[in-house]
Amino acid sequence: MRKPWKHTKTRKPRHQYKLQNRNGSQQSQNGVQDRKQQRPMLSSMLKTVPNSTTSSLSHNPKNNINYNKSRNRFIFFKQPRTTCLLCSKFDFYSRATVTRNVTQNHYAKICNFCQMGNLRNAMELLTTSQRHELALSTYCSILQLCAEKNSLEDGKKVHSVIISNGMVIDEALGAKLVFMYVNCGDLVNGRRIFDEILNDKVFLWNLMMSEYAKIGSYRESVSLFMKMQKMGVSGDSYTFTCVLKCFAALGKVKEFKRVHGYILKLGFGSNTAVVNSMIAAYFKFGKVESARNLFDELADRDIVSWNSLINGCVVNGFSKNGVEIFIQMLVMGVNWDLTTLVSVLVASANIGNLSFGRSLHAFGVKACFSKEVVFSNTLLDMYSKCGNLNSATEVFAKMGDTTIVSWTSIIAAYVREGRYDDDIVLFDEMQSKGVRPDIYTVTSIVHVCACSNALDKGRDVHSYIIKNGMGSNSPVANALMNMYAKCGSVEEARLVFSQILAKDIVSWNTMIGGYSQNSLPNEALELFSNMQKQLKPDDITMACVLPACAGLAALDKGREIHGHILRRGYFSDLHVACALVDMYAKCGLLVLAQLLFDMIPKKDLISWTVMIAGYGMHGFGNEAISTFKKMRITGIEPDESSFAAILNACCHSGLLHEGWRFFNFMRNEYGIEPKLDHYACMVDLLSRTGNLSKAYKFIMSMPIEPDATIWGALLSGCRIHHDVKLAEKVAENLFELEPDNTRYYVVLANVYAEAEKWEEVKKLQEKMRKRRFEQNPGCSWIEFGGKFNIFVAGNTKHPQAKRIDALLRKLSLQMKNGEYSTKLRYALINEDDMEKEVIQCGHSEKLAMAFGILNLPPGRTVRVTKNRRVCGDCHEMGKFMSKTTNSEILLRDSNRFHHFKDGICSCRGFW
Repeated sequence: MRKPWKHTKTRKPRHQYKLQNRNGSQQSQNGVQDRKQQRPMLSSMLKTVPNSTTSSLSHNPKNNINYNKSRNRFIFFKQPRTTCLLCSKFDFYSRATVTRNVTQNHYAKICNFCQMGNLRNAMELLTTSQRHELALSTYCSILQLCAEKNSLEDGKKVHSVIISNGMVIDEALGAKLVFMYVNCGDLVNGRRIFDEILNDKVFLWNLMMSEYAKIGSYRESVSLFMKMQKMGVSGDSYTFTCVLKCFAALGKVKEFKRVHGYILKLGFGSNTAVVNSMIAAYFKFGKVESARNLFDELADRDIVSWNSLINGCVVNGFSKNGVEIFIQMLVMGVNWDLTTLVSVLVASANIGNLSFGRSLHAFGVKACFSKEVVFSNTLLDMYSKCGNLNSATEVFAKMGDTTIVSWTSIIAAYVREGRYDDDIVLFDEMQSKGVRPDIYTVTSIVHVCACSNALDKGRDVHSYIIKNGMGSNSPVANALMNMYAKCGSVEEARLVFSQILAKDIVSWNTMIGGYSQNSLPNEALELFSNMQKQLKPDDITMACVLPACAGLAALDKGREIHGHILRRGYFSDLHVACALVDMYAKCGLLVLAQLLFDMIPKKDLISWTVMIAGYGMHGFGNEAISTFKKMRITGIEPDESSFAAILNACCHSGLLHEGWRFFNFMRNEYGIEPKLDHYACMVDLLSRTGNLSKAYKFIMSMPIEPDATIWGALLSGCRIHHDVKLAEKVAENLFELEPDNTRYYVVLANVYAEAEKWEEVKKLQEKMRKRRFEQNPGCSWIEFGGKFNIFVAGNTKHPQAKRIDALLRKLSLQMKNGEYSTKLRYALINEDDMEKEVIQCGHSEKLAMAFGILNLPPGRTVRVTKNRRVCGDCHEMGKFMSKTTNSEILLRDSNRFHHFKDGICSCRGFW
């Protein structure tokens, strides 16, 4: 075997290269001149060589050709044995010519494949090619194609070939690699190569900034912009457009304004794309006036400029202005597009302008936007918000391709109309058609279950949420808590709450509000205290926890929260203000409630209703009627709730004629059909005023079936006015409706006891024992020293039990010897008077009132709350205590307030 030719290792000028033959002798090559002299001879001799020989050298893989790479691009290979001596003399030059042809052929083929977009063939040729056969532009072309095809796997292979071939990654090749990685979604490797190459190409900086912005990494994008400035790379319009959006997303107003000034200095203040980004950013910051000024100063406005202005107005609550700008566009003949129409449709929905929305619908149809899903979805939402469910349903039915957004929008449309049963059907239909609900859909349907009190369906949706891994989503978990709380299953709501790993402010507020709604004020206040250790309460927290203070009559805690509201400036929130008024009214400070009510600048229907109800529960019926009239004078029309409040106020004050007038006024003038609570108020009013037969006839003439509340109101009236026969008749209906409610057995027993029918009392007691009824014990509490002192009838374990008992015995003796006659019949047992007096002294409200008189300083109002209605004996004791001790006693039972002062009660017997 002959050894191949070798070249020297030391790099020399090209004309001094020497070739070493087999015998060690050296043959000089005199550069270009020698080759020129040899070229004619070489060409003539090549003519003698058969074409097949040269063909075999270049194409036959079976030849023993040994390719060797060298820095001077000369290629040496072993000669075939059949080559003649003449041919071997000029062998080097013939091989070099053939190799150059091969190199050009590979390069041309790869470039051709790249131009045709044939990545597969280009990759196959790349992997079979040698290093010397490919130029830098070849790698760049195939990397570009990998980026266009989003083929990260092939791009990594190209990168591997580049590394194995020892290619130096310069600016051009590095830029292509960065582009390929970033475009294929591998930002990590793209950033690594980006950091390794030194470049001043602004497009590459823009690419990296844009990609970080796309994934929400705005801080990193801004960091790149800062680094870019330090390196002296001049930004272009795309650079500033990107960084402006990042500052807007981060809410960095000061930094944004600095960049704004920098842009003006560089002369980009008239660039339309940059100014459009600034307009959108200022709108996002809520700087509407600044955004409008930029728009007015922009000479070359495009469709994006107009769209930014309209959308900015709509987002910032100026939907009417957005509509006016659109009309201005039409007058000026400015072209509009789908984005314009969608923004104006949203504005039309916000202002409730159905006729204008219909006109926009026609615009969209003429512009052939009917098949655009975003247009149809926005149109559906517009009709829904404008109260036209039929048109919304029609749009939905005509949609060719419905998306999850479409289904969610139509479900929301039915929610607005209160058609919750139809919503549940839609949800099931959506799943049957293969549309998979997302978090927005399940949140909406959970809200539907909450509004319709569909606990079982809500549990089914909860199971779906767990199976599909949506339970960790905060909005979904919060919606589930709200659903369970509204359906009365607080335990399940608390379970969902405990499973949330990262509880946000909404989670805490929802759970606190759920406890308050379900009459669990202690739990609400406890959770509020725990929340304060982790998060700062907001205005919604205040609105959720104040009802708990109102439920417990926790005046001290309510005052503490009031101070927090004043420090934070939350009183401007109407919901907080109403909750505060309600809290003070239910804690007995009606004067302060009225003062705060007067401070509300713009009162709505809820705030007026709260004040009317506050006067009513304190027995100030005339004041409640006066407030109702003032509400109507201000132009606010009453609804079902406000009529229920005024009827309740008439009931607590015994205003029979006024009550009838409001009841008829509600039906005849406002066309509001009375509900069960309105009928209950009228039955209670008739019963308390002694019109028992009228009340019974009224119940029998009701167009809806009376419930236990209505019959219970009549039974209480029978007890007040001692009508035993009617009480027995009413009790039969109550025992049928609620056979396990002990309260009605107790009331009937009281009726028998007051009529001294002790045998009937014993029969009832025996019946209750057989059915194993356990009556919830009455309890009363009083707030003192930041703590609640709770009293239960007959409980002698209180630290001050002896002092309290001594005071009550003393007062009872004074009552017996004085002009007050105690109502001993409330004891419900046929024993002697002495034993009755002992039992009565154990009534919980008496104990609480006595505790207050013993411990509170003189002149301080004694505030007691009871979980049930006050009994007659305790009511008399309250009046006597107020006169004897010269104290004002405020007792709130389950029904109303009793203000005891100077031996008189504010209820005037209507309790």
